[in-house]
Amino acid sequence: MRAHSDHNNWLGRPTRREFLGTAAAVSVSAQALSPQPYFGLHPFIEANPKAVFIRRTRVPDRGDAAAKLREGLTLSSQILVPMSRPGIPITHRIILKPNVFSTDVAFYEGVVMGLRGLGLRSLHFIEANQFHDWARRGYVDANERQGVEMNECERRRRHFREGYDMTWTKVPDAVIYSRIPHYAPVNEPNTWMLNIAKWRSHGMCLTQAVKNEQGLVVLPFVRFCSGWPMVTGAPEFMQPDINPRAEAVVNQFFDRHVRMGYSRYQSRADLSPIRQEIWAHKTLDNMSVLKTGLSMIEAIYPDAPGHEKTLTNLVLFSKDKFRLDLIGLYLGGHEPGNVHVYRIAKERGLSDTFNPWDVQVYEWSDSGTALPRKLTDFARTPLKTYYLQKDGEPEYHLVDEPFDYDRHKV
Repeated sequence: MRAHSDHNNWLGRPTRREFLGTAAAVSVSAQALSPQPYFGLHPFIEANPKAVFIRRTRVPDRGDAAAKLREGLTLSSQILVPMSRPGIPITHRIILKPNVFSTDVAFYEGVVMGLRGLGLRSLHFIEANQFHDWARRGYVDANERQGVEMNECERRRRHFREGYDMTWTKVPDAVIYSRIPHYAPVNEPNTWMLNIAKWRSHGMCLTQAVKNEQGLVVLPFVRFCSGWPMVTGAPEFMQPDINPRAEAVVNQFFDRHVRMGYSRYQSRADLSPIRQEIWAHKTLDNMSVLKTGLSMIEAIYPDAPGHEKTLTNLVLFSKDKFRLDLIGLYLGGHEPGNVHVYRIAKERGLSDTFNPWDVQVYEWSDSGTALPRKLTDFARTPLKTYYLQKDGEPEYHLVDEPFDYDRHKV
């Protein structure tokens, strides 16, 4: 499957000299805090779990690794706070899920430095994809500097029988996967997960927080986009963990959506409407079993065609992955009601809205306070995608046709 990639992203990773200089400059604030036995989210974020927060960053150039590292550290130090009263024990294992294709590695390392400043030491980087790119993009160096353990991607068939270094979870109300394997320690007790997604163009419209967690799933179960060949035609060892009624249930959903007249169900794109439907249900099976402490979308610069030099200088974050993605879609120039996975999430009871205008938005200020804002207070940046191309439409386009949220409440 095709994926747009900004080949300059990894060039902005910090050199050892830059890292040491920046770390020295900020270490005073990180070390000034005596580690407490617990940590948690800023009380205002905790009190507003359905809100989306947007911070305007100040990175002068895409290649300024020190500035990006500083922004990651500043933000994590503001929104993840030490606690003396019961919260999340600092002995918990922290699962880190960046988008290994695109999340800026310097920003990621700054966030990790903030976690270490809280006294956290058991940090785990988890990713199913692009193992050959981890070092090239700087993740291996960053994780080794910060003492972050990295998972091993490859599994043999016997590993599935033995349960080697993976955690199996039963899916309630499964559509496709009745059980899903994740790389340990995902879904194990005494863990807390931080999702650090990217604002990135993709065949599923934009890759953001919800899709980013697909990369926690063990190969080859992680292949969500392949359509029927990885459902009805999946390898024999996968079949016991696929709903025996998956084909019938998916087709029932699909036929209903066609009758409803939703946009783009007649597309002849390679990533076809039925492949999108299958991808959505695998994604939502996955969402139904994962508990994420906080999700971010790093949008210091987008990863999309035509934006190789664009600086948007935003980071979005929320406890609610679905609402977070709705705001990211809208700011990326798309109409979220046209992107099937978010409507289907509401149908399946995994989200309470797919309307971005239902979401309370706050701007996270430099002083660490949240200021109420309108969605229109933030500029939109059109991030074109090859999602379900219509006849006569350019290959890369916006999914911006009007959607009647009052009529289609699902």
